[in-house]
Amino acid sequence: MKKTFCAAVLLLITSFSVFAQLKTPLEFIPNYGKQISYYHQVEDYFKYLTEQSQFIKKQKYGATNEQRDLNVYYISTPENLANLEQIRNNNLAAIGLSGNKTTTVDDKIIVWLSFNVHGNEFAGTESAMTVAYELLNPSNEATKQWLKNTIVILDPCINPDGYSRYGNWLREITGKKNHPGLYDREHMEVWPGGRYNHYLFDLNRDWAWQTQIESQQRIKLYNQWMPQVHTDVHEMSYNSPYFFPPAAEPLHEFIEQYQKDFYNVLGKNISQKFDKQNWMYNTRERFDLFYPSYGDTYPTYNGAVGLTLEQGGIGAGREITMENGANVTIKDRLTHHAAAVLTVVESAASQKDILLKGFRDFHTNARIKAKGVYNTYVLKANPKLDQLAEMLKKNDIEFSYADASGSASGFHYQNKKNESFKIEPNDLIIKADQPRSVLAQVLFEPNQKLNDSLSYDITAWALPLAYGVEGYAVKNNLSVKTKAKIETTAKTLPASVYAFYVPWNNRTSAQVISLLHQGGIKVRSAMKKAVFGTMTIEPGGLIISRADNPKIADFEKTVSDIIKIKTDYSFITTGFSTNSKDIGGENFVLLKAPKILMLSGKGIVSTEFGATWHYLDETISYPVSIVETANFNRVKLYNYNTLILNDGSYDFSDDQKKQIDEWVKSGGKVIAMSSAISLFQDREGYALSLFASKEDKEKSEKEEKEIELKKRFLDFEGSERREISGTIPGAIIENKLDKTYPMAFGLGNTYFSLKTNERSYSLLKSAINVAYIPKGFVSYGFVGHTISKKLNETVSFAVDKRGDGSVIYMMDNPLFRGFWENGILLFSNSLFLVN
Repeated sequence: MKKTFCAAVLLLITSFSVFAQLKTPLEFIPNYGKQISYYHQVEDYFKYLTEQSQFIKKQKYGATNEQRDLNVYYISTPENLANLEQIRNNNLAAIGLSGNKTTTVDDKIIVWLSFNVHGNEFAGTESAMTVAYELLNPSNEATKQWLKNTIVILDPCINPDGYSRYGNWLREITGKKNHPGLYDREHMEVWPGGRYNHYLFDLNRDWAWQTQIESQQRIKLYNQWMPQVHTDVHEMSYNSPYFFPPAAEPLHEFIEQYQKDFYNVLGKNISQKFDKQNWMYNTRERFDLFYPSYGDTYPTYNGAVGLTLEQGGIGAGREITMENGANVTIKDRLTHHAAAVLTVVESAASQKDILLKGFRDFHTNARIKAKGVYNTYVLKANPKLDQLAEMLKKNDIEFSYADASGSASGFHYQNKKNESFKIEPNDLIIKADQPRSVLAQVLFEPNQKLNDSLSYDITAWALPLAYGVEGYAVKNNLSVKTKAKIETTAKTLPASVYAFYVPWNNRTSAQVISLLHQGGIKVRSAMKKAVFGTMTIEPGGLIISRADNPKIADFEKTVSDIIKIKTDYSFITTGFSTNSKDIGGENFVLLKAPKILMLSGKGIVSTEFGATWHYLDETISYPVSIVETANFNRVKLYNYNTLILNDGSYDFSDDQKKQIDEWVKSGGKVIAMSSAISLFQDREGYALSLFASKEDKEKSEKEEKEIELKKRFLDFEGSERREISGTIPGAIIENKLDKTYPMAFGLGNTYFSLKTNERSYSLLKSAINVAYIPKGFVSYGFVGHTISKKLNETVSFAVDKRGDGSVIYMMDNPLFRGFWENGILLFSNSLFLVN
């Protein structure tokens, strides 16, 4: 017995000794603070911490496209960690998201820390290790006090793929000596850079849309916890002083006073720490709280105090000389971050009761009375609602479908007028009275109040327009009977099918044609409406006939197995139409399978390239050959029939341009987006020109000269705000469609384009102006007064037929950030339906 007791005491002493000697990151990782850590070193250090401390617990919540683990670490007292599930449920129960409340544990405040959403802002992940160490350090009595009532959820690297891409590059090109001079190669990151994830998406713009796998997995866990504070750790230009809250205007009107109050608390607390060290900083500049898909705004609209911390460091490499002559190192950057982040945890712990009350009132009060003008949002039945429903599910926003008819009156998104409308079965209904009330209203409220036009990002995102569905915002609650989902009935195939019909009306249609082309199955598309008995085939509708595919064994089963993902498909038993549009006639055009070449590399905008790559690889899973622009000379262009030029600068030689010209005339198709269209501007043989006539050009030049003359009398102070009158940071603009042309099929009567640039071209001569901005256009979000006048009767999407081929001009990017659903269909039209 005595030996057993001694052994137990010895084990306890040994364990205490191990915990007391917890290694710092510097003791664990060679060159910590001097060189970027490999991602496996970061994981190894956190593994070491979880093995050595009882105050930390790991949870893997997913994996990246490149199969790197995504992890969070719960840091608190051992007692709290033992009761994590009860604490989580109590937190959710307090805001109506769980019924599993228990009285055995006290309320805790939950602080979520996110690092390195942008891979090349690597001081975030480096600082995460110091933050974790200080929270766990046995000799740090202050942090142990904070953890008694605090659960810290620490995500050391949101974007491991980008972080690793940047880190591997920096390690490869640097030697033993630092080179702080501005022109050393470690300060000149190569394309595509490490900022973005595998598909070159900006994950900090993807919180609400969740187009990326990292976002989907992380936010699923986030919504299972619903923290009171969320900190998003970033870096910015290396010459910039540190930024911490309060945030800049515009602040969304739904942000509560308790959230603003805590921003002020943080500002005072962090500034005190920074003042003692004589560190430079700024607050209330540049970084606003408006666009809903950021790492600070999305948590804020979910009741948390969401905040951004920004350290100067992008482009700094290991060390760089700033414009004030001082050098900033990795150690400086991570030290500043660690100090700010730990102050956030300290402040939250000290404000626990205030924050918990504010957080709970935020959710409770929003259900009692909607924050916005409207209580209900109705979206008319449409196949595109399938994708919208998926997005709502990802965000845990409740919705239902009408199960009866009725009538109501509300704000019509498409014409910005109040009018009466019919509610019909299968219309989608979102109520403000739900646990995610504020987030739902932010995403659907048609008129977001922008209290300052100097916004950091896009200023409009109305989802009915993004998804191309007719929608209404209604002030009152609706009493119409609803159902949880739309029931579909299984189809019974006849023994013999003349042809299958797949409607062209959402992204699933594009997924179907992708599968058919890859399966070697011939497909036709309807140019005009065709009627076969009781069935109407709308323009764009796909026809897969037995006659076109005589060599396919078991035709019915083979085709139906492919197209079954499109639940509204059907079949016809005769090619004889009732309106003179027979399947064998001119109305049904045989489609060519695209053979796609897409260029990448220096000069091309990474995110715009990534949006198209993700669309092809993930959305429709269609093959594409990607070639660096530097290797374009080595390409045999005639092996392809489609060339995609994403936004960017293409330094083609005259010979290369001539090669493209001849290829187009012989039947090639170019899809040129945003600034890539300049390759064809004012060139012989192409229709693209800024002005429709010489007179229009002279008039525009005269107006510009008059504006410049007037500027002479204006003061400097207001120059920044005057400049924005000619800008569009990101607004929704109405476009009229040529519905008879395949590029417009399935889009509805009007296309609302998300415009993020000031590019404008007069309606083109000798081209098909598929979508153009009409006079007096409807718009949402901020559109500068000067540019607004210039946009009238300008083209947004056009097709320039040249010989047997065509060039498709896209002044706006329909695939922007992957969430503009109607844009995905428009791009699919261009790829598959425009021959």
